Amino acid sequence: EVQNRQAIIDFADDGVGIPGHLSEDIFKPFVRADCSRSSETGGSGLGLSIAKRIAQAHGGDLTLHREGEQGSIFRIVLPTI
Repeated sequence: EVQNRQAIIDFADDGVGIPGHLSEDIFKPFVRADCSRSSETGGSGLGLSIAKRIAQAHGGDLTLHREGEQGSIFRIVLPTI
């Protein structure tokens, strides 16, 4: 959707969710919500950090919009041209 000359895109998943205590740290490099993940199941903890930096480089931001035990919603807000 577009509001106030900003494009707002929400991404939802049905994964393990983001615990409240990680809501600020989840965008830091190498932080993972599911610590039980191994090299066999993937995940380095870099994806959200990289995505946030890309959004910021374009004048926007990436935020955690909903946290909980099951699933998360992330929001990217970018300025429109």
